[in-house]
Amino acid sequence: MSERIAFQGELGAYGHEAVLKARPNAVPVPCHGFEEVIAAVRDGVADKAMLPVENTTYGRVADIHRLLPDSGLHIVDEAFVRVRIALMAMPGQTLDDIKHVRAHMVLIPQARAFLDANGISASAAADSAGAAADISANGEMGVGALASAVAADIHELEILARDIEDQGHNTTRFLLMAPDADTARRSDDMITTFVFEVRNIPAALYKAMGGFATNGVNMTKLESYMVGGAFTATQFYADIEGHPDDPAVARALEELDYFTNRLDILGVYPAAPDRD
Repeated sequence: MSERIAFQGELGAYGHEAVLKARPNAVPVPCHGFEEVIAAVRDGVADKAMLPVENTTYGRVADIHRLLPDSGLHIVDEAFVRVRIALMAMPGQTLDDIKHVRAHMVLIPQARAFLDANGISASAAADSAGAAADISANGEMGVGALASAVAADIHELEILARDIEDQGHNTTRFLLMAPDADTARRSDDMITTFVFEVRNIPAALYKAMGGFATNGVNMTKLESYMVGGAFTATQFYADIEGHPDDPAVARALEELDYFTNRLDILGVYPAAPDRD
């Protein structure tokens, strides 16, 4: 039986595209929100979860860092999806017939130049693939959706324009998460992701980071976020290159642990080939 992977959005969403890229034979399980994605795995509705963590244009995905540490899930893989925006509509129309489009609020500004050049107005929808599904179900004419080309195929819409995004580098990073950790060294290039909370002492973060510098461990990401509504309870999310069994990584994590109240490894997984 193929594994089931939950993602946020309707069939054809960019999360669905991430599922297809990471596990082509998996059964996609659409969910309304990130919490529902996590719950789907906890409740046995899905075997794994595909969650977006960051975007090259908009940065961190809202709320996701808050959810990951307490999700009970572990990162086992990553996938990078280039956000290619297509304008799709009911078959039999031309671009001149489309006066209005609907899409997720984050997607609309990314195609602003194209929309303005073609005199097309836009309004926000809860989900871009969902907007495509609604147009197809209702047979709406004169209205289009901005979404992944995968959504057009699934919902039997015609693509009137492709790659209309303003920036050609726009990419979203997704994390594939499972109930059980897989810390095996599955590649020469491994990534270790963890969250930590520094002790409330002077220069704690500076001292905690020192171990990575002195041991030559490359930290590719470090982000802070508030927890529990307390200004003194700042947590940090970090990605480093390497495996916890590597001597240099082990020494750096040991030093980090000395300056933290909490240190949780979220996952150890291969670096995606297109990470760079």
